[in-house]
Amino acid sequence: MAGKRKRGEGTVRLRKDGRWEGRVVVGYDEAGNPKTKNVLAKTKKECVEKLEQLKEQCDGHRPTQVRPDMPFGVWMDYWYQNFSKPRLRPTTQLGYEGWIYNHLIPGLGSIQLNRLTQADLQQFFRTMKESGRKSNAEKRGKGMADRSVRSCHAVCQMALDKAVEEKLIHGNPAAGCRLPPIKGREMQVLTQEEMRRFLIQAKAEGMYELFLLDLTTGMRRGELLALRWDDLDFATGKLRIDKQICPVGGKLIVSEPKTKAPNRTIILPPAMVEVLAEYKKGIFSDLMFPSRVKPEQPIDPGYVRKRLQIILERAGCKRIRFHDLRHPYVKHTTKKYNSEKQKTQATKMDLITWVFCFLCHQLFKEVMDLVNNLNAVVGKDTHLFNQQIGQLGG
Repeated sequence: MAGKRKRGEGTVRLRKDGRWEGRVVVGYDEAGNPKTKNVLAKTKKECVEKLEQLKEQCDGHRPTQVRPDMPFGVWMDYWYQNFSKPRLRPTTQLGYEGWIYNHLIPGLGSIQLNRLTQADLQQFFRTMKESGRKSNAEKRGKGMADRSVRSCHAVCQMALDKAVEEKLIHGNPAAGCRLPPIKGREMQVLTQEEMRRFLIQAKAEGMYELFLLDLTTGMRRGELLALRWDDLDFATGKLRIDKQICPVGGKLIVSEPKTKAPNRTIILPPAMVEVLAEYKKGIFSDLMFPSRVKPEQPIDPGYVRKRLQIILERAGCKRIRFHDLRHPYVKHTTKKYNSEKQKTQATKMDLITWVFCFLCHQLFKEVMDLVNNLNAVVGKDTHLFNQQIGQLGG
């Protein structure tokens, strides 16, 4: 006697008309009733083959019956795949998938959805904070950062909010969890002397224009690397910012910002336009900052981050993040001001930024003669060249 087919594999039966019918559940309606599809064939073997093809056409995804006593892990997967993922950007998807499939499902997935308590979640997030790191634990410690714990909780709370909306549970157990406090991170800003040494070294490294434009505009790294020459009007100095570069799965993707707010047009100081006009003469790409290896592709954001640290170290400057580098501009130009006085102060800061860019460029012009002379003397001895640059900065 043939064995019974396992749940989810479908059913095969002989009809009264002599044909074989295969039927499989492909989903459930809002009332929890199964939705099925069927195939017909003259022989049982042919019917089984057609049934397998039908299951493959349905992506081989086992349908989920939404019910209050379903495992929390099954609900998390169902919520993410059907409600959350379709509206998320690729980079955000990676973050959500990390919290769901690396932390929430392994830690809480076996608990029934309607039996999940605040105590379960509180213990989970405490353990996550103390020993939840999945990689680089030897280097960075077993515990996870406060921000990571809060991000994981936010994803969990959204999924449970949807469960409440679907009337699967009465209340959200994640709503009252105690989380690590939000700690403001102090920005590290380069001093005037450090800025001087940094720009000199950036020129020596071939990245002067990129970092000067960032200091001038406070653009995000992805926005900066997505710029094309047709975004800049050299006659008026207007620069259009409406896209960004995002690394996803080892590839660089050009995408629009999450909201319309980052889309903007700014006016560059004349000194900055002059720098870019001269720089453009040596660039044979539609991109403003193309890859040196593949000119048709933008520079990888990770490469820029690494080069920033190398330039800072060689220039004898403190270690700062790219976000810190743009902070002096961003702090005064991206706020929402509630009064005319604050707005006037912001306008003054815009003028200060223009002056800052002009002074940086003028300073660079003054020292470049010295740099070129040094380069002619030391030739290709990079180590000696960097030593001399350090003495110039001092």
